[in-house]
Amino acid sequence: MHPQPSDQEIRPVIEAHLHLEGPLLPILHDLQARFGFIPDAARGVIAEALNLSVAEVVGVISFYHDFRKAPAGQHVLKLCRAEACQSVGSEGLAQRVLANLGLEWHGTTADGKLTVEPVYCLGLCACAPALMLDGVVHGRVDDAGVVAILEEAGV
Repeated sequence: MHPQPSDQEIRPVIEAHLHLEGPLLPILHDLQARFGFIPDAARGVIAEALNLSVAEVVGVISFYHDFRKAPAGQHVLKLCRAEACQSVGSEGLAQRVLANLGLEWHGTTADGKLTVEPVYCLGLCACAPALMLDGVVHGRVDDAGVVAILEEAGV
């Protein structure tokens, strides 16, 4: 289990953005940048500070796939699951990658080196199937390509 930050750590992050118009997303991004995830304890504090319901805050957090409930591994592998990638076998590729790593979607390896996440378009449809490792996009990947990309990253 990951350590949860205290209210005393969360409040200054929120307060730093209260002067903005529409501060919710900047607050969430800043919390994730500082803690590696959106702490559960922050939901109520954000709701109170912005005069929102906790449900509204949770709705925004759950809508955006990049907000995490737990810190990610050292490396983040995003496998595209959009239609163009699916049409050339990305679903099978993704299932083999997950099985080889012993993970489910959003899972992190036991050594904390890699988190695997689904993504629903990387904008590389003409070069499907595609993946992104640590912000770098790779196209026309296959099983061997995924292994090579991960090995090059030291995973």
